[in-house]
Amino acid sequence: MTSYCAPLSPPCSVTPAAPAPGKLVTGSAAYRRTGWALFCAGFATFAMLYGVQPLLPLFSAEFGSGAAHASTVLSAGTLSMALMLIPASLLADRLGRKPLMVAALLVGALLTLAATLTQSFAALVWSRAAFGMVLAGLPAVAMAYLSEEVEASSLGKALGLYIAGNALGGMSGRYLAALLADIAGWRLALAVLGGIGLLAAALVWKQLPASRHFQPARGSLAQLWHNGRRHFADAGLPWLFLSAFLLMGCFVSLYNYLGYRLLQAPFGLSQSQIGLVFLLYVVGIWSSAWAGTLADRLGRRNVLWLMIVVMAAGLLLTLPQQLWLVVGGVALFTFGFFGAHSVASSWVGRRALQARALASACYLTAYYAGSSVMGTLSGVLWESHRWPGVAACLSLLLLAALAIALHLRRLPPLPGA
Repeated sequence: MTSYCAPLSPPCSVTPAAPAPGKLVTGSAAYRRTGWALFCAGFATFAMLYGVQPLLPLFSAEFGSGAAHASTVLSAGTLSMALMLIPASLLADRLGRKPLMVAALLVGALLTLAATLTQSFAALVWSRAAFGMVLAGLPAVAMAYLSEEVEASSLGKALGLYIAGNALGGMSGRYLAALLADIAGWRLALAVLGGIGLLAAALVWKQLPASRHFQPARGSLAQLWHNGRRHFADAGLPWLFLSAFLLMGCFVSLYNYLGYRLLQAPFGLSQSQIGLVFLLYVVGIWSSAWAGTLADRLGRRNVLWLMIVVMAAGLLLTLPQQLWLVVGGVALFTFGFFGAHSVASSWVGRRALQARALASACYLTAYYAGSSVMGTLSGVLWESHRWPGVAACLSLLLLAALAIALHLRRLPPLPGA
């Protein structure tokens, strides 16, 4: 644990605080079960949510839609999830954390299976919108569950493992969907992703410890407004929410139209070959856990801005027409994004001393709203200016995110944090 130091100073050593009674700490059996269960939950969530991303060119071909229009299959799920995160957090305050997470995974998996039966583009989009509404119950609660149940000194690693599950799920879901679509079409791909969701729901139900620090609350709209105003009056939380919007908007935009670019000259890759590019998510699996641990040691203020600079460097490498440079740039961009997300999300858990589920929901609302809004708007730039237009847009978003991170770097921590 470190105290706040001048920006250019090394971390200051302090005596570690004793763990809070009953909190989960690194090395305990309950901590390992928690980490494993939420790793799998994050895996299934992102596999089902983003497994449609490499299928966007197939939707364009089958339904005769442009790139920006086809992207609404993905954006419908992320936007509806964003809109439902705060209502889901209120429901979790009444019903508890674990029951809502299990239900979200189960029903989300069933809706993914149902999407394989759709016969029109509109029906597919609506099925994904319903899926996002239901699945909101897991990401709205997972970070709040960890913030309540895990000792502060172990929180960065625990959140890093959860986000690593997100990264592995995003990678595996995209690659598996691309591979299966080449073999038997996108319907089989979605069916397999739904099966993964069912397995994850069973595992979370069986392995995740019940909450021990959760206190049921029947929050009113007045209380919601009061807690929301408190979060937005904080000197750091609104900036963290905005950074989530910008960073996730950049990340999804890059991967949304990467497939379209790599299908065209001079690359001319097949759907399965493009799926291999999504294996670069493995660097996100490592960077999220690594950045979370590093932030616990050096402070989040000293790690967040660096991860954004790494993203910008990766984006620049995608501009040339050489495949090896594009792949290296995407890898670097992915490394920086998951590191930044791990740091920012754990920072929200540290600054929100009350109504943590609502704070997590606000962060993730901005996160998925960025995915939806920028993921579709950047498609307009793809259709008009191809990759240089997309890269120019993402560069501006990253500059804004870097400015926020440098502002947060000067922000004094809360007492006791």
